[in-house]
Amino acid sequence: MSQVFGKISVLTDGEMRRLHETAVRILSEIGMRIDHAEARDYLDGAGCKVDAGSHVVHFPPDVVEAGVRRMREQFAGPVRYSERIPMRYTAMYFSTFARQPRPNFDLNAGGFPPYVLPLDGPRRYATMQDVRDSIRLADALPNIDMLGLPCSAQDVPARLRPVLMAAELVKGTSKIGGIEAWTPTDIEYLIRLGEVVRGSAEELRRRPVLVGYGEAKSPLVLDENMAEVFVQYVKRGIPQSLDTMPAGGTTAPATSAGALALGLAETLGALVLAYAIDADAVISLDVCPTLTAMDSMLYPYAGADRIPLVTAAMQMLADFYGRPGGCHGGKTDACQPGAQAGMEKALSIIFPVLAGATGVGTCGHIENAVTFSFEQLVIDDAIAGYIRRMLKGFEVNEETLAFDVIKEVGIGGNFLQHPHTARSFRKEFYLPDIVERMPWAAWEAQEVRGMEAKAREKAKRILAEHHPEPLDAAQVREVERIVQAALRDPAYR
Repeated sequence: MSQVFGKISVLTDGEMRRLHETAVRILSEIGMRIDHAEARDYLDGAGCKVDAGSHVVHFPPDVVEAGVRRMREQFAGPVRYSERIPMRYTAMYFSTFARQPRPNFDLNAGGFPPYVLPLDGPRRYATMQDVRDSIRLADALPNIDMLGLPCSAQDVPARLRPVLMAAELVKGTSKIGGIEAWTPTDIEYLIRLGEVVRGSAEELRRRPVLVGYGEAKSPLVLDENMAEVFVQYVKRGIPQSLDTMPAGGTTAPATSAGALALGLAETLGALVLAYAIDADAVISLDVCPTLTAMDSMLYPYAGADRIPLVTAAMQMLADFYGRPGGCHGGKTDACQPGAQAGMEKALSIIFPVLAGATGVGTCGHIENAVTFSFEQLVIDDAIAGYIRRMLKGFEVNEETLAFDVIKEVGIGGNFLQHPHTARSFRKEFYLPDIVERMPWAAWEAQEVRGMEAKAREKAKRILAEHHPEPLDAAQVREVERIVQAALRDPAYR
């Protein structure tokens, strides 16, 4: 066997059923407030009970169950896309397959933090140059598979940030991940940028990229702007899910089960809306719950209580709803790279991946995902490499058992100079460049000591040397034309 097998599960079949039944009951008896007239009209036509005055929509259980059956059929049916679709903090696979540990899990760097911890100097607001540098750094790191926007340029007007930063993303890397879309206007420009990347509108439909998303406001609200973003994406046939981030104790019950049930209700409500708009909508579910830190009122990303909760959400989506996918991971609530960050980063990646997550993200963050750290991104890349090597396992066959080699070297011999060692060690041994393995004297003699310092130096070297050009000159010119059009657009003033 060439990889680790046997998955972690957090929920029993009966518990998953009870969570789903509770979510359906929430939608039926409590409902959701949908602050979007067109969306309410669609839901009314689908058989939901709409109160025009309060904007509250009640979803009959049979309508929700029909939507779930439809989604399961689509995921189990013919594969709709030939490759993974970058969405949100990971990638979506619009097909059904067994949940199991995946050494080739996707790792995403993105997330729009407004602050950066630069390589030299104190924490500060992120600039557009930080956006460009963070993209170049992530592009060079071998274990980062995709990236949205690792930080958010605060020197750019807020309305223009999604489009202008997406333009920097497509010019700086081919590892394009999910993107934020704050308004329907953003969608127009993100589609145009995607067409430049893919080469045509037809190819973009076949291989979607720069996919934004709508997001619920817990508890049980879909506001007008996010509803419009969601509706427009579904109308255009672009893969979509409604993300929901309930926080136990503030915007959700102070129990893991209650927070998860509430989040499932919110995303199931959007599932019904999507199919009401288009019976062939490419739609998924998404829920990212947590438990509020009662000592600080923060939304913690990496607590020991949150990791099984996020993993349970991933298991629920994969096993119960038939929608394999990823979840939040590689997170820390520490404000600096160091021991706490390393512990939380590693555990929030390895636990969900052992449970079968197809990917985790987003990495490079510290301070509860408010700050991006160049140094931390390099460390996260090493952590992911470590975990991938762990999950790879090792082969047991005639070559690797090496009986003839053992016999040839003999009792008391040494394998260092044997050709078998030279053939095998690069495949077997994990040799990270910022992890230290040396005696004290050798460590003390180094000019740069410690993982954090080595990560800083590696980041500086990459930023000095790595200048990718994923687009040709004509594509770059077209991207710049799109940017200039956005700058002139009255919608962004």
